[in-house]
Amino acid sequence: MQLQSLLSIALVGCAALTAAHPGHHEERDEASLMQKRAYQANVKRGLEKCSEQLEARGVNKRADIRRRETVEKLRRNMMSKRLTVRDPETVLNKSHEVTDGSITVDSPESVIFSDNTTCVLNPEGETGPFYVLGEYVRSDVSEGQEGVPLTLDAQFLDVETCEPITSLWFDLWNCNSTGVYSGVVSQGNGNADDTSNINATFLRGIQETDDDGVVQFTTVFPGHYSGRTTHHHVVGHIGNVTKLSNNTITGGTVAHIGQLFWDQDLIYEVEATAPYNTNTITITTNADDHVFDDETEDTTSDPVINYIRVGDTVEDGIFGWITIAVNQSATYDPNYSFALTSTGGVAESGGDDSGSPGGSGSPGGSGPP
Repeated sequence: MQLQSLLSIALVGCAALTAAHPGHHEERDEASLMQKRAYQANVKRGLEKCSEQLEARGVNKRADIRRRETVEKLRRNMMSKRLTVRDPETVLNKSHEVTDGSITVDSPESVIFSDNTTCVLNPEGETGPFYVLGEYVRSDVSEGQEGVPLTLDAQFLDVETCEPITSLWFDLWNCNSTGVYSGVVSQGNGNADDTSNINATFLRGIQETDDDGVVQFTTVFPGHYSGRTTHHHVVGHIGNVTKLSNNTITGGTVAHIGQLFWDQDLIYEVEATAPYNTNTITITTNADDHVFDDETEDTTSDPVINYIRVGDTVEDGIFGWITIAVNQSATYDPNYSFALTSTGGVAESGGDDSGSPGGSGSPGGSGPP
């Protein structure tokens, strides 16, 4: 890993995520955008001081080795023959895949993983209407969903201390290959007459970061739906979080809300495969997505995940990685309209905005046994 690349910060402010889904658009707040720009400038200066500290503690080397081992495992599973990678350029027009023909599976980790986008997802973004409270703690959230296999490696750093954030609970969710979110029955989310979807849990999960601030999820590359580009949702729970016997969490606060994206050329390639290509809804590109635009306009922000291919074709799978810097002193209130309880999914009116899955009036921590 090249430290200069790691800490050449790609800042991702999330203040403009208020219009996360169709029917939930709000006007942009120029004052908030200006506040976000000022925040990003201060954070960048702070993180640029972290290089020597991360190198001395071996954080970067361990990340290189971890990612290499994961890729080799994925390649063995897929019986792949070679690795195809490319160098990134700019946010919208750059590729987050390395294309130097000299790079092979035998190349050093420092070559393959030389670009490490670091995202600062603050100030607060919005969770959107399809956040489901009370999800399971698990690493594999795929649940047999069809689509391109995806392993996502995320490392969280404290923006103020440069230290890895241990015991952060990474809450991840995205739609499936045809643009449908589990746990939600709503107009704009697949077939609104399919009431059984309220009990579904696919492509949603929570994990606790390790000593290097790392979490790896096994999931499926997301599809698309009307009005939004391809993306993942992210919430970070910190503080006094407790894992319960029913494999959910309770307590803590939320220090991080955001969204992550993919290269447009990769999206097109995935969307050309089955079952993505059965979705007839027009694709909204990164360039036309209001969230992507707000997070990259007039900044050095880069909310796009770095990746390599596991095998010869995209169907063999993708390994993606990203480093996210978080301000642990921040506290946000993720809204929700659905929750997973001991009796299944339920629709909530307003929900608990405490930012804590186990807060007053919250069904979090009461998921299925």
